[in-house]
Amino acid sequence: MRQSSRLDVAPALSLCDNGLSQILAMVVEEVRQSVNRDINGAALLYSLLNAPWLRSLLKVYECLQLHLTTRPPAVLNAALPLTREVVMDLRLVPTSPDVRELQRLLMSPHLQALLSAHDMVAQKDYEPVLPPLPGNLPEDEEAMRIVCLVKNKQPLGATIKRNEVTGDIVVARIIHGGLADRSGLLHAGDTLVEVNGIGVDGLDPEEVIQILAQSQGTIVFKLIPISDCPVSSQTMLYVRAMASYCPQQDPAIPCADAGVPFRKGDILEVVDQTDMLWWQARKLSDHSTCAGLIPSSNLLRRKQREFWWSQPLQPHTCMKSSSLSPVEEEDDTLPIDERCVETADEEAFESGKGAPRRCVPLCLLVCPSARTSALSYVAISSSLCAAEDDEFNGFNRGVYIAGFHRSFRLCRRKSQSNHQPCYVRCPASCYSAMASPYEEVVRYQRHPEDRYRLIVLMGPSGVGVNELRRRLIEINPQMFQGPVPHTTRPPKSYEEVGREYHFVPRETFEQMVYNHRFLEFGQYKGNWYGTSVEAVKVVLDSRKICVIDLEPQVIQGMRTHELKPYIIFIKPPSISQMRQTRRSARIVTEYYTHRPFKEEDLQEMEEAARWTESQYCQFFDHVIVNETLQDACVHLLTAVRRAQDEPQWVPASWLRPESQS
Repeated sequence: MRQSSRLDVAPALSLCDNGLSQILAMVVEEVRQSVNRDINGAALLYSLLNAPWLRSLLKVYECLQLHLTTRPPAVLNAALPLTREVVMDLRLVPTSPDVRELQRLLMSPHLQALLSAHDMVAQKDYEPVLPPLPGNLPEDEEAMRIVCLVKNKQPLGATIKRNEVTGDIVVARIIHGGLADRSGLLHAGDTLVEVNGIGVDGLDPEEVIQILAQSQGTIVFKLIPISDCPVSSQTMLYVRAMASYCPQQDPAIPCADAGVPFRKGDILEVVDQTDMLWWQARKLSDHSTCAGLIPSSNLLRRKQREFWWSQPLQPHTCMKSSSLSPVEEEDDTLPIDERCVETADEEAFESGKGAPRRCVPLCLLVCPSARTSALSYVAISSSLCAAEDDEFNGFNRGVYIAGFHRSFRLCRRKSQSNHQPCYVRCPASCYSAMASPYEEVVRYQRHPEDRYRLIVLMGPSGVGVNELRRRLIEINPQMFQGPVPHTTRPPKSYEEVGREYHFVPRETFEQMVYNHRFLEFGQYKGNWYGTSVEAVKVVLDSRKICVIDLEPQVIQGMRTHELKPYIIFIKPPSISQMRQTRRSARIVTEYYTHRPFKEEDLQEMEEAARWTESQYCQFFDHVIVNETLQDACVHLLTAVRRAQDEPQWVPASWLRPESQS
């Protein structure tokens, strides 16, 4: 009973009158009496509550509670000057170790900074000191505004121009994210009267810019504010640049220094589209807070048209005759060694019975490029020359890998270009001059329940595109698969319908071409071959990743919201490195010959890669340099995983297919 009576009094005590100390004394006394009564654990609690550190902690808590209500004023507002006076006085006293130690402590940078901060807080000196307003203002200048900006290394972020009607110097635009924009004191349309006390009446905009460039520190503007400040309701827009732009080479840009250079494929964040000619944007790769000027979509399209019309007339590939097969209409300029020509027929060759054992052409045929040569190159590594016939046929671990037959590879030349629209075949055509220079993009991450994205490999002939595709499928055939192509030729004895090919009549194939159901197609020895969209969808619907290699000319037709392709460009290394890595490689032609790589082959591969990248780099999601097949395969696996699991920039139309017409 005595314990409860004493503890009931404790909450009524004031904390400001040593209340916690009294409560502690009462608890200690009660615990002491409990110890005398042999209560278990009472001795431990008694020693804890009687600890000196706990008493000190409670005293500190009481002091903090007291200062929360009545904060103490600063004892001295100028502690730093007083410290300097003490140091001066210490020089007059006899030196001793204690005096030298005190001088060293008082003059230490850390203590000096601490005392300086103490004085600023004590004096409440938190705001920067601005220059006083100019006096003797005329009575007719009531509508003027005085704006003071502290200039740092960052640009001011504003452009000026001369009003053609009044001749006044006005603020043309405020760059988003710049110093003027963040201050909120300058607006587009404000009329400048003075800059740092210098009148701008009669000056050219270039002279005013020189005054601003030579100004340091605080810049004082005297201006007439615009009557109605524009309220921007712009929303962020992300676009992919489909053309390159250099502001230093554009004489029409209002301010070249404020321009943002970009190249094909760069992602731009458009922050302001109020101007019909010049947008404000920033490149995401720059991590810059200040935006810059870029041509609007209409302006850049007009510049593309003017540039195209200024070029000399060049015949389009669409003007060429399509009466002949591409393999038949090209001249074979390569001298053929009759000793290297295989005598086996096509069926025996494709089945592996007539081909030399040390040459495995079918598995290693790479993507042919749009070249003038009639060769279809393939790099054959010496470590792969002992491949088995079943691997040549396409079998791997009991799973057939389709799309590697020689006839199908050789048909993918220029035959398809004779049946496709101009914009697919002519990157520099009039269609490209009229196409939109910006493509709206959004961040997209595939949902686990959605279909996998289509993986498309591209690269020049001989770089190893087909070999990388084959290795990727062989690593995990249950995850990766290629589409089964279509053909009009009759099946051979060892072939099955739907395994090597989908065998269809010529009329059916032509109807599919007419209905745009092929991603690509071509002709070889009078027979048609092609990869259909339905074949790709079959693989994707089976919860597998479809891996194909295509020519860059078909990019426009396959970039749809249904396939959502992820395009990987396989790029060759330098010529000096290719001389080392392709020292034991061979070339397989349509005449079943094989010979070492020549210097012109390497140069042609490098030129083809450079041309493809210059024309289609804006469509590439990833670029891999094939220095070695092993490293390139590892990079390819990593890129495929990122394409399926990580957010990527994709065309906005893919997520809004209903807006397409």
